[in-house]
Amino acid sequence: MGNNKYKILVIEDEDNIASFIRTNLEINNYQVICAGTCEMGLRMFSSHHPDLVVLDLGLPDRDGLEFIQEIRKSEAIPIIVLSARTSENEKVFALDLGANDYITKPFGTEELLARIRAVLRSNRHCSELGSIPGGRFQLKDMVIDYDKRQVTIKGNEIDLTQTEYNIVAYLSEHAGKVLTYASIIQAIWGYSDYGSTKKLQVNMKNIRKKMGVTPGERRYIINELGVGYRMMEE
Repeated sequence: MGNNKYKILVIEDEDNIASFIRTNLEINNYQVICAGTCEMGLRMFSSHHPDLVVLDLGLPDRDGLEFIQEIRKSEAIPIIVLSARTSENEKVFALDLGANDYITKPFGTEELLARIRAVLRSNRHCSELGSIPGGRFQLKDMVIDYDKRQVTIKGNEIDLTQTEYNIVAYLSEHAGKVLTYASIIQAIWGYSDYGSTKKLQVNMKNIRKKMGVTPGERRYIINELGVGYRMMEE
C-alpha cells in the first residue's frame, strides 16, 4: 500500500492484549497507536485522526461506551468493540450507540483481521458510493445483481419478495459486519414497532428456505443470536 497505510488506534488497558493486537496489525501493514485509558484514547483520537478504532469496553477510567458516544457526536470513523462481556444486551447496546462491529474475547488473529477488513471496506464503500448503485455482489455460488434486483444461486434465480430482496441486498452491502435487528428494521421499513423483530425473523426464515439453507447451517447469512444478522464474505 506504500505510505497510505491505514492508521488504527487501539484502546486497551491489558498490555498483553494490546501488544498482541499491535504485533499482528503491524505485520499486516497497518500503522498502530495504543492508548490504555478512555481519556488517553480520546486525546490520541483527536491528535492522530485514525482510520479505525479497536476499543475495549472495560477501561480503568471510564466505560468504553462513553468513548463511542463522544466520538459519534462528530465522527463516523469505524469502531470495533472488544468485549469480555458476552451478554447480548451489551453487544446490541454498543452497536446501537454506533460501534461498527464487536469481537468477544478471547479472539484469534484471523477473526480480528477479517473484521477490520470488512469494516474498512464497508466504510470506504459507503463514503465512495453513498449507497451501492449498479454492480454485483458475489458470495460462493450466490450472486446479487443490484441493477436487476435479482439473486441467483448456482445460476438459478431465487424468487424473493421486494422486502426479502431489500433485506438480502442491505446485508450484502455490509458483508462481514453484524447488523442489529433494529438497524435492519430501520433500513428496510423505516420505523420500528413492537412486532418488527418478529416480522424480520419471519422474512429471514423465508429467505433462508428459498436459498435452500437448512436451519442452523452457517451459509450466506449468519444469525448472531439475540443480536442481529451478518452476511458472510468470501
